[in-house]
Amino acid sequence: MGIYQFEDLKRYNQILLVAGIIIIAFNLRAAITSVGPLANVIGDDLSLSSWSLGILTSLPLVAFAVMSPVAPKLGNRYSNEIVLINGMVVLFIGILARSVPMPFFLFGGTLLIGLGIAVSNVLLPGVIKERFPNRVPLMTSVYSVAMGLMAALASGVSVPLANRAGLGWEWSLAVWAIPALAGAGIWFYFVKRREAANEVSVHYIAASDVRMWKSRLAWEVAVFLGLQAFLYYVIIAWLPAIVQDYGASSGTAGWMLSYAQFIGLPASLLPIVAGKLKSQSVLTAGICLLAAVGSAGLLIGQSLVMMTVSVTLLGIATGALFPLALSFLGMRTGDARQAAELSGMAQALGYFLAALGPIMIGSLNDVTSGWQTPLIVLLIVSVLMAIVGYGAGRNRTVEDEFKDMSHREKEQKEMKEAP
Repeated sequence: MGIYQFEDLKRYNQILLVAGIIIIAFNLRAAITSVGPLANVIGDDLSLSSWSLGILTSLPLVAFAVMSPVAPKLGNRYSNEIVLINGMVVLFIGILARSVPMPFFLFGGTLLIGLGIAVSNVLLPGVIKERFPNRVPLMTSVYSVAMGLMAALASGVSVPLANRAGLGWEWSLAVWAIPALAGAGIWFYFVKRREAANEVSVHYIAASDVRMWKSRLAWEVAVFLGLQAFLYYVIIAWLPAIVQDYGASSGTAGWMLSYAQFIGLPASLLPIVAGKLKSQSVLTAGICLLAAVGSAGLLIGQSLVMMTVSVTLLGIATGALFPLALSFLGMRTGDARQAAELSGMAQALGYFLAALGPIMIGSLNDVTSGWQTPLIVLLIVSVLMAIVGYGAGRNRTVEDEFKDMSHREKEQKEMKEAP
């Protein structure tokens, strides 16, 4: 093969790699965000209560929490890319199963969806680190924007696909199996190409250190990640129902949720700015207060103008908070080992906390027959997130705390040994 043909093939594969990253990113939220606008229809069709519908959003989060510490071990054993492919296959099966109009398949398929997304969510950053070692920030931004863009699109088109296209809620949800199948296919090509070329695959390295669970800063990062996920997934699950109760049509409600995610896309680039600051405490707390104002706006006003302003603030806040929480996993650690460990701890603890959100809010709606109490809870969560986020944004690392721990342990040992 001539040098020009080789360069053309290399360039072609690089383009395919970027496409592969983007396609995987397309799958990380769309299967979840497509449910909210159709929640009332699904509930009426299958006679489900509000708290039961909340489980449709919470189940994937439980899977995230369970699989976050397991996925790295699977990647270490079988390679990131092999596990990534299997994650897409599980996601594909889960989406199809969820589309069967029976509660067993609805909830069972939703659990599989969560497992498939969780594996991909944890391992994709490692794949990017391996495949694009000199372009990690750029590729992370690319996949974050791709993830948010498809999530927003899924929210907006769910109702039109179900109603105007005549697919019903079942097939409207089933269409998101297509990108999952595409994701599995394109990465299968790269695995086969790597095997043919006898290339060595870089495996994810998991760490184990109980000191992380003793670190105040690590807990602040983990709780911050959990609270922002709590807020985001409550909005994904219940914003359409809230605005419908305020008088909007189901189609308008779906596009309102879509708008909330679209308006937050530019804010997903905030970590680029945050990384240039010595401390992110004030910035983080300020964004959390935007979410608080947005929640208060939905609580006190039901006009279209007030709803739009409130949703705008919530969209900007949630769009900024998720990538900011992810960036803390690197900013608050001293090396790759600590970053991996903090990531496992934060995602496991954080998503268990987040899983409570949709169920809690749905239950409160059932008990109070309104959205006032649930929105007050969101307001409180936003304020708590500002407090914890201020701590997580401090110019300090867990390594600093480990040194302090070692120093205190040394002093205590010397005091015990002293006569």
